[in-house]
Amino acid sequence: MRNPKPKEWQAKDYSQNYIADYKPFNFVDGEGVRNSLYVSGCLFACKGCFNRAVQSFHYGTPFTQELEEQIINDLAPEYVQGLTLLGGEPFLNTEVCLQVVNRTRQTYGNKKDIWSWSGYTFEELLQDTEDKLDLLAKIDILVDGRFEIDKKDLNLQFRGSRNQRIIDVKKSLDTGQAVIWEKCRDASNQYEQIKNKS
Repeated sequence: MRNPKPKEWQAKDYSQNYIADYKPFNFVDGEGVRNSLYVSGCLFACKGCFNRAVQSFHYGTPFTQELEEQIINDLAPEYVQGLTLLGGEPFLNTEVCLQVVNRTRQTYGNKKDIWSWSGYTFEELLQDTEDKLDLLAKIDILVDGRFEIDKKDLNLQFRGSRNQRIIDVKKSLDTGQAVIWEKCRDASNQYEQIKNKS
């Protein structure tokens, strides 16, 4: 796993504006029904990464205006709560992510919430480049931190390892320190996975 210094990794040096996938109307990438954009490319190289192919900045297909239109249209139904940015690393793909986020805000204002996952911590993003700060300021919820396999916990809500946090970005920016999302509810019981006996 790599730990960058502030401003060491810049989207302009790495991003190819590729996306790995787009999944509309799902229930797993945050609260409620969501449209999820998976951008390509990540430099953190966390041990145990569940999606190593997406670490390549050339994985998938180029982001297009047509896909942007589809995302905006897919957000229209009232039952869709919001947009989710994942990867890969959204904060190393700020051109694509800001384009979609700005369009979402322009179209829906604050009626749709925006979540993002990141290998960066909230504190690291505060010390980083202007484009990362711009993206951070425009999202509502940040799930932050590298995946650490020795801290893996399947009972965590929307996270893979215990070091990761679900952060209310607006409250955090107002106070200058990370404020945990008030709806964070981790499971208290462990359940064995059902195994196929056939």
